[in-house]
Amino acid sequence: MAEEIKKPKKPIDPNSAKFKLGKIAGDAFASAIEAKKEGIPVAWVSSNFPVEIPETLGIATAYPENQAAGIAARGAGERMCNVAEADGYSNDICAYARVSLAYAKLKECPEQDVAMPDVLLCCNNICNCMIKWYENLARDLNIPMIILDIPFNPDYEVSDAEVEYVSAQFWDAVHQLEKLFGLKWDDEKFKKVTGFSCRASRAWLDATAQAKYVPSPFNGFDLLNHMAVMVTARGKEEAGEAMETLLKEYKENHLNGTSTFRAEEKFRIMFEGIACWPYLRATSHGLKDRGINMVTTIYADAFGFDYHSFEEMIKAYCSVPNAINLEKSRDKRIKLCKDNHVEGLLVHTNRSCKLWSGFMYEMSRQIGEACDIPVTSFDGDQADERNFSTEQYNTRVQGLVEIMDERKALRMENGEEVYTNFENTKETDWSKTTIE
Repeated sequence: MAEEIKKPKKPIDPNSAKFKLGKIAGDAFASAIEAKKEGIPVAWVSSNFPVEIPETLGIATAYPENQAAGIAARGAGERMCNVAEADGYSNDICAYARVSLAYAKLKECPEQDVAMPDVLLCCNNICNCMIKWYENLARDLNIPMIILDIPFNPDYEVSDAEVEYVSAQFWDAVHQLEKLFGLKWDDEKFKKVTGFSCRASRAWLDATAQAKYVPSPFNGFDLLNHMAVMVTARGKEEAGEAMETLLKEYKENHLNGTSTFRAEEKFRIMFEGIACWPYLRATSHGLKDRGINMVTTIYADAFGFDYHSFEEMIKAYCSVPNAINLEKSRDKRIKLCKDNHVEGLLVHTNRSCKLWSGFMYEMSRQIGEACDIPVTSFDGDQADERNFSTEQYNTRVQGLVEIMDERKALRMENGEEVYTNFENTKETDWSKTTIE
């Protein structure tokens, strides 16, 4: 038998979004390591902390959540979790936290190294676990921690009192960093950074919105890869340029009738929750092999911060998914479903993220009723591979397919659009705004 000859992979076009975004994401950790060598202060930053602060002050940044996701995606999540658990940390807490705490102890991981921090910048608009995670890091590494307290908002809109409360903390964090590292705030640089952040955010949100076209010009799992740039480099000029390239490519795909989704798009779904990073291939192929395209997820849009004033910026950081109430969270997701012609909802019940998953059963029920779409869930974890079953996942996805297929056949029999016609969808109590 003749030996198989493998064709070499074509080099990636350096002008493509894939190349530009990949380089930015790849450089994020390397640049922080180089900055550390040069004596530039390095901060470990929670993902929804205002990036405008360290970028303006010239502090190098690294994001433990992003590092943990990368480590998990490369198959080392369980190994790092075991290190943390051996030190007494419960396997019931966030796997990102366990990976990060393990790295703080080992100070190395071949799957993704990062520069050790001089300061910790923490924001609890994600979850309260973040506070104890960073407090433990501060203790173990003997470095200062600065926290922005953004309380959970039980109301539908961000109040003036909350804006005032968080704004005061914003400037206090600036002053603390100035004093710690002998830095000076520059208003002109701040304007530039906010401009870069908004440019990247607007292009990113416009790119994700291209899923409004049927078929979608992209595979939704692309978003999970590209969003790393929005986490780690949103305040940098090159991020905006790269995101605009991505938007341009998606628009061209639509005009040309092409897509990065390499299969027939039979069904369109919304994916709810953080990606299951250790099993990204299994979860992606489990959908693609059945002709399902994940066209939207609030997880990707969460890192787009579009604002026109300082007050709007503060409100944006007070409105990330885990900081808002069920009613507003539900309405945001209903809009995504309707805008992108979603036919089903797949929910990741994430063992690591109790805050996100805790009210998801009720929220997904309301979304399903408001949009008249079937809902299913699967058990998993954002970084700990022990909490996922490929068999369960495929069973749940197949069940979702069967219901979507039945409903599609019924709509076709009735002469309706193949995809859900939301204009004719019965309005439910759940679709009404709770607070006027």
